[in-house]
Formats: sequence, C-alpha cells, structure tokens
Amino acid sequence: MTRFILASGSQIRADILTQAHIPFSVIKSDVDESEIKSERTDLSPRDMALVLAEAKARPVSQAHPDDLVLGADQTMELDGDLLDKLPDVALAPERLRRMRGRPHCLHSGLALLRNGKAVWTHQQTSTIHVRDFSDEFLSAYLIEAGDALTKSVGAYAYEGLGAQLFERVEGDYYAILGLPLLPLAKILRDEGVLTR
Repeated sequence: MTRFILASGSQIRADILTQAHIPFSVIKSDVDESEIKSERTDLSPRDMALVLAEAKARPVSQAHPDDLVLGADQTMELDGDLLDKLPDVALAPERLRRMRGRPHCLHSGLALLRNGKAVWTHQQTSTIHVRDFSDEFLSAYLIEAGDALTKSVGAYAYEGLGAQLFERVEGDYYAILGLPLLPLAKILRDEGVLTR
C-alpha cells in the first residue's frame, strides 16, 4: 500500500485525517511562506493557496519519492487583500472590526505530489459572512479566545467559539477548516491509499 504523508504541522488537518480514519504520517515542511508571498505578488489570494500547498509538499516529496505527499494551505481574502495570521494578539480587535458585517473568502489549496511532481491539485473557496456583532460581544470574545486569535488568519476558530462571529457561510465544513476532505478522499482511493 502507498504511504501517504501530510507535509504540514497543522493540528486541525491532522485531526481531520485521523477522525476520517485515513492512515498518514506527518513530515513538516520548512518552506518559508512569507518569502513566497513577497516574491509572488502577481498571484491572487486564491492562486496563492495552491502555490503555497505545492511549495510545502515538494521538498518532502523529493525526499520520499515513492510516497504520496500532501501539501495544504489556506489564504484569506478580504476586499481583494491577502491577509496573514496576526503576529500579535493586540492586532486582533482591529482585524475583527474590519471583518464585522462583511463577507470574506477562505481559499483552500491542496497539492498531492509523487517524486516532486503534482499528480493532483484542488482549489476550493468558502465565503464567510461575519455578523454585525456588538462591541460588547467583541470585548468578551477577545478575552475568551485568547491565544487562539493568532492561530488562524481570521482570528477565529470556526469549529469552536469563532462560530459565534458568523451569520452565514457558503462552503464545505472541511474546506473552511483548511482541508477539503471529500475530494481528497476520492483521489486517495484512486491512488490506492484507501480502499475503493
């Protein structure tokens, strides 16, 4: 059976695979995302997600050429701007106020590589409509969320407390978490990692 490697240190992605009973190993890629983002300013936020996913998978795939290696990334787009994770919790109030009452997009990119070459790629966009929350809610949210504010690009965890920020979402639950599971499971069946 083909070995499947996740080239990511993301706990949420590992949890999704584990909960779906998909066998995998983790070998974290050490690709510098900020360098790629600064060099590829020509890319849309959507395309950036796929470029980052492929870049993460490539060195791991080259080191393990007989295995299938998955790179995954997610970018956030608000008003056409590509937003990064916050380096400091103190920046979260400003980010959340900017998002309040407005939609933003989460772009997921997946790249499955063998021997350094892509055998499959997938892009998926989810649109998140943030509700017009009160300043009172924002203050309480900031206290309760704590360090989680810097763990995701939107300063929220959709699968937890962050769900209270939204009035509507357009997209697949797993894609919102950064790992579109159903298309991934299909290619893993096609490639012999999972039973057909």
